[in-house]
Amino acid sequence: QVQVTESGGGLVQAGESLRLSCAASGLRLSSYSIGWFRQAPGKEREFVAGISGSQWNTYYADSVKGRFAISRDNAKNMVYLQMNSPKPEDTAVYYCAAGPYGGDSYYQLRSRVFYNYWGQGTQVTVSS
Repeated sequence: QVQVTESGGGLVQAGESLRLSCAASGLRLSSYSIGWFRQAPGKEREFVAGISGSQWNTYYADSVKGRFAISRDNAKNMVYLQMNSPKPEDTAVYYCAAGPYGGDSYYQLRSRVFYNYWGQGTQVTVSS
């Protein structure tokens, strides 16, 4: 059975860095394109960052570009989202998702329907 699990969320002050982790059982994350999404109360789930499976290209939403970084550690079967200089508007539940290995475009990785497996999310709260 496939399970994707996020961790590392919590309460931080604006500007305090945070790293989210994505782990999986039943699948190797290195064989998938991975996306991070977030959902704030009353808002739709939105794309944050993605890393393609085949080329390791990375893509970011404009709102986090230059502050967040997505990376892989294939040896540990993990994907990370480094959140630097977080702002109160980054407060949301953050989700990790795994999609087809061959996906390698921004328009694919930003789309929720591209992904087959989703985690349950981890809450990130950024105080001002």
